[in-house]
Amino acid sequence: MTAIDTAYNYYLSTYGKQSASRYDSHKKSELRNIYNTIVKINKDSPLYKIKHTGDVQKFAIDIKESTRLIKNVVASLSDAEEGIGNAFQKKVAVSSQEDVVSANYIGNHKEPQELDNFLVEVKELASPQINLGNFLQKNHLTLNPGSYSFDLENTTSTFEFQFNINPDDTNYTTQLKLANLITNADIGLKASVIEDDNGLSALQVESASTGIVPGEPYLFSIFPQGTHDSISAIESLGINHVTQEAKNAVFLLDGVERTSYSNTFTVGHSFELKLHGISEEGNPAVIGFKTNADAMADNIQTLVDSYNAILHTANRYSDTQSQSKLLYRDMSSTAFTFQNSLEGIGLMVGETGEISIDKALLTESVTEENSQEHLSVLNEFKDLLNTKANNASLDPMKYVDKILVTYKNPVKDHLVTPYITCIYSGMMMDRYC
Repeated sequence: MTAIDTAYNYYLSTYGKQSASRYDSHKKSELRNIYNTIVKINKDSPLYKIKHTGDVQKFAIDIKESTRLIKNVVASLSDAEEGIGNAFQKKVAVSSQEDVVSANYIGNHKEPQELDNFLVEVKELASPQINLGNFLQKNHLTLNPGSYSFDLENTTSTFEFQFNINPDDTNYTTQLKLANLITNADIGLKASVIEDDNGLSALQVESASTGIVPGEPYLFSIFPQGTHDSISAIESLGINHVTQEAKNAVFLLDGVERTSYSNTFTVGHSFELKLHGISEEGNPAVIGFKTNADAMADNIQTLVDSYNAILHTANRYSDTQSQSKLLYRDMSSTAFTFQNSLEGIGLMVGETGEISIDKALLTESVTEENSQEHLSVLNEFKDLLNTKANNASLDPMKYVDKILVTYKNPVKDHLVTPYITCIYSGMMMDRYC
């Protein structure tokens, strides 16, 4: 397997399902600053070769993702227009029935809110359309070897699919072939092969989206082309039969019925709600805000978790990447720098640098009259952690094992080269840059 396959398969399987944060977008000035910093790093960097052994690609990707998490958490807790004490007072939404509906506050906590709390009663969840084919004997071949085709129509386009059946195929391999064909077409459908208790297999096609626009009969439709063989193939596979129609979510918002195409939606541009289950009739969930002390504790816990996560990343690769100790030292020094002050407010720094939280002491500290002083320490810790994470993000190859070839001549070598950036991106494209 090539380097690009190894790296991207790892990235997609580990981080591909994570949703993008609003803090992942940047202004032109921010991107320009990142570019200028990379140029400076390139200018002063020695020439070296990467040891393509062990898991260097995975380590570099994990560094980038761990530091991205830290920077996003810090960004969510930072506001230059506010005082230091308010940095950790970001509002945190809470639901009285997390198993039915969960809430996330996405609004601007500086502005007055139209809704401080409201009621949500879930009547129906949004669901996708599912076509479930006929269950067939796995090791038999129902269709004759040959070429077949069918059309698949969604709400905007029609697509033609063609497939071949070989003499050594079975119903199961044919179903797998079609599942991959439909899924890899990237048209908003995911197909899979499922088995029943009798060992029979069927092809299932499911829409990636949920809900349906009024007046639309379906999200997708599968029908054979006008040849006898194609008609026979679709009838045998049975994937043109709709077994579950797409439905919209139905819920009561403060007693007023609403609908949504998805189980995730926003209310008042301030709350993001995710529906997970059906409410007991007459028992709505209450959506509101956590108390200031609880909200601050949650925000601090999020920051600590992101810090601990990058220490875990460094420790996880200590056996295969000896230079990972540099990452560990750089990041753990952040906590050791403020150890006495942090422990005074309930953030206990262990021997390894990992932080655990004494919630009782933390709650007491942030609610005291001199809480501003304690929050000032947290703010300094947050800013230093952000600086360390930013440096690691700009040059993740600093922490992987490599062979130094030569230093640049400080007198003659003033040219900027793309070497550092090439090493990181080229690492995922090929073994040579």
